[in-house]
Amino acid sequence: MEEGTRVIITVLGYDRIGIIYNISKILAETSVNILDINQTILQGFFTMVMVVDMAKATVDVAELRRLLAEKGREMEMEITTQHEDIFNFMHRI
Repeated sequence: MEEGTRVIITVLGYDRIGIIYNISKILAETSVNILDINQTILQGFFTMVMVVDMAKATVDVAELRRLLAEKGREMEMEITTQHEDIFNFMHRI
């Protein structure tokens, strides 16, 4: 994996059928590889964090962010997409 190609995707909203499918479909269509995924449902709230690799992606991070945000609005969910470096900077102690 190339240095600096990892992106963190977070998804939050009410649980419903097809969430993982809809997100992973966009990733597959843009050649973004899922490296790790963690999801849970807490009292009806769906939460998911994905680490993906964009080394072979057919889009840049900004376009992926736009595609996922659009799908999030459609599904009434909050989807954020951040480059790993930004995520690490924002969450360091």
